[in-house]
Order: sequence, then structure tokens, then C-alpha cells
Amino acid sequence: MSLKSSIKTVLTLGKGIAGGMPEAAEDADPIELFHAWYGAAEESGIVHPEAMALATATPEGRPSVRMVLLKELDERGFVFFTNYESRKAEELDANAHAALCFHWGVHARQVRVTGSVARTSDEESFEYFRTRARGSRIGAWASEQSRPLDARATLEARVREMKERFGGDEIPLPPYWGGYRLVPDTIEFWQGRADRLHDRLVFTRASGGWSAQRLYP
Repeated sequence: MSLKSSIKTVLTLGKGIAGGMPEAAEDADPIELFHAWYGAAEESGIVHPEAMALATATPEGRPSVRMVLLKELDERGFVFFTNYESRKAEELDANAHAALCFHWGVHARQVRVTGSVARTSDEESFEYFRTRARGSRIGAWASEQSRPLDARATLEARVREMKERFGGDEIPLPPYWGGYRLVPDTIEFWQGRADRLHDRLVFTRASGGWSAQRLYP
């Protein structure tokens, strides 16, 4: 983090704790409010404000969680990308309900999201895939994500194999790789306050829009 970003982080620390969440927030569109909070996190200079915890579960209810990166957000939902043969993908395909959690400590803020998940189209997946660094695209072909690996050398050999395979050509989208879009049912905004008397505002999808409700901390 640069000196300028470090100073900005110190200056923004605690603003939410002091000011809290205004009553007007209850009338906001939750997607627009998320963009505002996300923008503030970006401006603070923290590393990877797009990082989010993704929680999935098997049909039997056994949960798992990992960090992924938000790559797109609009009125349709939150988008991330992965190997479709990974554990997270297998769980999402078997149980298409998931939860997200963003944490921006510099502002004492969290956003929690729950909803249903569906794969993005091949066209959407390819549009994002082509923006990745070439090494990351090679890695997507080389990695059998979540499968047992006998030695690091095996992975490195697969990377060399894929580099030779594609040479200087365009790297196509792997047939087992793409995106998921979480369509939110609920979006909760959590603002830390003094004495643990935090502000919590949850938006629940309703016919024609969203309903808002404050919760006890």
C-alpha cells in the first residue's frame, strides 16, 4: 500500500463508527448502496476490496467456505468465476443456494448476501476469460482444481505442456471453466458502531422491488 493510501486508510478509519447508517438508507436501492460502499472501500486503498467469502453446502447441509473475487455486479446479481469441476462448483450444481460476505475493516463494514446461483453463459464467461493475464489462462487449463496433486512438479509440468500446446495462439475458454451469478434474495448491510451497538439493515426481495428492515445488533 502506498503512503497516500495508508494516510487515506487512517483518515477513513472510524468514520462509519461515528456516523452510523442514516435513516435514509432504508429507502435506498441495495445494489446502488452496495456500489457506494464498495467505492468507499476502493478509495480507502485496501487490498482486494472485491474479495468475498463464498459459502456453499452439499444437499445434506455440510457447509464449506472460501475466498473468491467479485468480478461483476448489476441488477442481475453478483458474478464470480471458477473451475466447474472444483468443490465449490460441484456443491453449487447440487445445491444452488449460496451466501457471500464482504468485510471492509477500514470502515467497520460488512455486507452479507444470500440467494440462488446459476452459471453464466459461455459468452459471458469467455468475455471475462479473455481479460485475464495469459499466465492465468494457462493456469486454468493446467489445474485440475480441488483434485489430489501428488507433487508441485506435476502441476508445473502441466503448465509447461499447456504453454507448448497453445504457443503464441489465442487461448480458448476451457469447457470446464466459467462463471456463476448469485441472484440475491437478501442483502444485509452491517455498520460497526461504538459499544457494539452496530447498525444492521437487511433488504429482502419482494414483488416489484425490495423491502428494508433494521435489525438489533
